[in-house]
Amino acid sequence: MESKPDADPEVEPDMAQDDVERAWAGVAATARRTVAEGLVVGTSGNVSARVGDLVVVTPTGVRYDALGPDDLAVVDLDGRQVRGRLRPTSELPMHLALYRHTPARAVVHTHAVHATAVSTLVDELPAIHYMTAALGGIVRVAPYATYGTRELADAMLTALRDRTGCLLRNHGTVTYGADLDSAYARTEQLEWMCRVWLAARSAGNPSLLPGYEIEHVVERLRTYGQPSQRPSGQ
Repeated sequence: MESKPDADPEVEPDMAQDDVERAWAGVAATARRTVAEGLVVGTSGNVSARVGDLVVVTPTGVRYDALGPDDLAVVDLDGRQVRGRLRPTSELPMHLALYRHTPARAVVHTHAVHATAVSTLVDELPAIHYMTAALGGIVRVAPYATYGTRELADAMLTALRDRTGCLLRNHGTVTYGADLDSAYARTEQLEWMCRVWLAARSAGNPSLLPGYEIEHVVERLRTYGQPSQRPSGQ
C-alpha cells in the first residue's frame, strides 16, 4: 500500500492564521457595535472569540473606534500572549474561565446602563418577560469582586451555571454563545429585559412569570426558528 504524502507543513499554520484574522475582524466589529449601541462608554467592556486553543480578545485601554487590523491580542488558554503588540483586556480571567469551563466560542462583556442598575438592586433579574428563557432561565447576579480578578471570574462562573448570561454586581453583564452574533444577541436581550423591569418597577409592582413557565419556554426555544438559527451555546 502506498503511503500518503506528509501534509504540507505550511497549510495548517496559514489556515490557523486566517481563522485568527477573521475572528479579530468579528471581535473588533462587535466591540465597535457595543459603543454604537450604548452598551459601553470609552474603553469599558470587552469582547473575545475562541479559535481552536487560542483566544482573540480586545486589548486593554484602547477605544474601540481606534482598533485596526494590527491591534489584536491573542492568548492561549493559559493566558500567555502569543500574538499582538498590545496587552489583552484586564478582564482576561473572565474570558479564559468561560472558555475553559463552558462551551463558549465567543464572549461579550458590557457595562450596559440598565443592566448595571439592576445589578445593584436584586440578586436575580425578576422574570419580567418570557425571553428570560433565552439565557437558560432566571438571570443571576454574581457577587461583587474587583475587576480583573480570579474572584470575579469564579463568581461569574457560579452565576452562569446552566445559563448563557449573568449580571455582575455594580459592574455590568457577561454573555456567551456559539459565535459572536449569538453572544451579542443575548447581551441585547439582557439589557432590554433589565430596562423593561426598571420601567415597570418605577410605575408599580409588575407581574412576574412563575419559574415553571420559564422552564417551559426554555424547552420551547430549543426548537424555535430555523434549524441553523436555534439557540446554542448552552
